[in-house]
Amino acid sequence: MANTSARTLRLLSLLQTHRHWPGGELADRLGVGERTLRRDIDRLRELGYPVHSGRGLAGGYRLRSGTAMPPLLLDDDEAVAIAVGLRTAADGTVEGIEETSLQALAKVIQVMPPRLRRRVDALRASTVVSPLDGPRTDATTLTVIAQACRDDERLTFTYTPSSGEPAGRRVEPYRLVMLRRRWYLVAWDLDRADWRVFRLDRLTGAAATGARFRRREPPAADAAVFVQDRIGSRPARWDVTVRVHAAAAVVEAITAAAGGRVEPGDDGSCLLRLQVDDFDWPVLILAATGADFDVVHPPEFHRYLRELGERLLRAGSA
Repeated sequence: MANTSARTLRLLSLLQTHRHWPGGELADRLGVGERTLRRDIDRLRELGYPVHSGRGLAGGYRLRSGTAMPPLLLDDDEAVAIAVGLRTAADGTVEGIEETSLQALAKVIQVMPPRLRRRVDALRASTVVSPLDGPRTDATTLTVIAQACRDDERLTFTYTPSSGEPAGRRVEPYRLVMLRRRWYLVAWDLDRADWRVFRLDRLTGAAATGARFRRREPPAADAAVFVQDRIGSRPARWDVTVRVHAAAAVVEAITAAAGGRVEPGDDGSCLLRLQVDDFDWPVLILAATGADFDVVHPPEFHRYLRELGERLLRAGSA
């Protein structure tokens, strides 16, 4: 029989991967009797883990949410995934969690065995995070909306469209989507009786109303595709055309998710056409091609690239 400490860790691991464990099945998995299982459950409770037990035919055990955050038990892949996620969050599009993410990342890496640290370091060393600034989303707003999506709870907020005045909205939230470094909310607009897409960086004062709703038939099987279709149907601020000195097939493979159009040329180059609201996204795409390029249109994009290049040179020589 495994020693008590090892068995307790095994029990915690099982409880974290299952909503409900019948007592007999859990005892069999641990190779102990039900009396020993109850003692091990009590030991977890003393450590702060809120284990709920039920009686009768449907009796068993499950791990509930508690008022405190006890230690988590993670396998190797889960630990690496959390570390990478925290690193991404520190550099990402959610405002206000950068320092907290780095603090949490330091704690996770500190307790990692060397073999997992090497995996995290390898991922970090081989990953390039764009230094370009884009729209940032407040972490509190993102959390409130995510919870409302999960709990089927109506939301209210103030929304400012690209052209127009701020106005109050009442919605039934469906899904959050991150696309092209921006967060979007897909929701049923109660006042307009239609599915709408809202950019979170244009949204303020998000608040759950406490009113629950029954989910409607979703507007599409894939919420990300729905957002991309809606964005594509709106007039963009800029029509960007760039001649990329690379084969059209290569550029198409990189720009597939960007919604751009690639036209092959006779000299091995191609024209890349993008409709965008700002210039950050085209810069990311062009950098990913690794090829030389010439700006055809508009001149504002050419000036933006020149100013960006000057800033990067200054930063590199500092």
